[in-house]
Amino acid sequence: MLALLAVLIYVMAFLAVMLAVHATASLVFSSSDQRDRVNRRLSMLASGMDHQEVYARLMRQAATSRSGHGLLRYYQRFCVECQQAGIEMAPRSIILGALGFAVFLWLLSLSLSRAASLSGGFTNSVVTLIAALVISLTMTWLWISRRRTRRTRMLEEQMPLALDVVNRALRAGHPVISAVQLAGNEMGDPIGSEFGLIVDETTYGSEFREALTNFARRTGSQDAHFFAVSVGIQADTGGNLAEILEGLAAVIRGRATLAKRVKALSSEGRASALLLSVLPILMISGLMLIHAEFYTTKFSDPIFWPTAAGIGVLYLIGWVMIHRIINFRY
Repeated sequence: MLALLAVLIYVMAFLAVMLAVHATASLVFSSSDQRDRVNRRLSMLASGMDHQEVYARLMRQAATSRSGHGLLRYYQRFCVECQQAGIEMAPRSIILGALGFAVFLWLLSLSLSRAASLSGGFTNSVVTLIAALVISLTMTWLWISRRRTRRTRMLEEQMPLALDVVNRALRAGHPVISAVQLAGNEMGDPIGSEFGLIVDETTYGSEFREALTNFARRTGSQDAHFFAVSVGIQADTGGNLAEILEGLAAVIRGRATLAKRVKALSSEGRASALLLSVLPILMISGLMLIHAEFYTTKFSDPIFWPTAAGIGVLYLIGWVMIHRIINFRY
């Protein structure tokens, strides 16, 4: 029985390592490719890909569908987060990579600790599996959140320049869709590819306002929403679009300046909030992963579960309070 269990553990460890290596290699190569190119959409077109194929690959419309229910709804939300982060990997691959890393941590813990023994090993194995899942999912969430924040910041920094290009093209006599296409060809990622997708959507039959709305939803940027709303109001009420975009560019620059001041003044608080939010989860999960008996031996104590529930409630209250303190509306 022990020999069969050891063989099973080694096989599962091998599969987990293979999944982790595949996911890591995909992330490394995709990030290096992204640094080497200026505009991903133009690079894909220059490589010989068809416009429809490029559009389908960049848009991933199935990921932005919001008609699901239950777990499918959360999966679609996760797909939207990955799209806003500019991650080229399929969401299923990210999930499989996170699960593979969790299984690897779990099997490594079983191999290096007494949890692999048969005496009381089932409870310890379950605890270490939960800890491995928490660590893996937390690290994945931090990575996606960091990628999404960085991409949104880059897009909002490029937005005023892109609006200036559109504004000059409109004053030179170009139609609005041609001006957006010109900005998409001149600007780098992420705004270049996103403007190119606006043109592609319009080419394939969508209205320009609908394409702008999809652009704002796809990026998750407030400045993109301002752009979509401004063009929509101008289409309904009329007016000089060039002047509207010029004023919008000035407003976005002012918001960017204010945002940098706020982030500079609140940098210490945001760092403390991240540390206080993530560190307890990682420390408790790490202790459960390394020495599961520290918790499993206390499960029979009648005061353990009420205390654990109280600590969890206090942690959630503290997380909500910290989140409200460090998130400013401007």
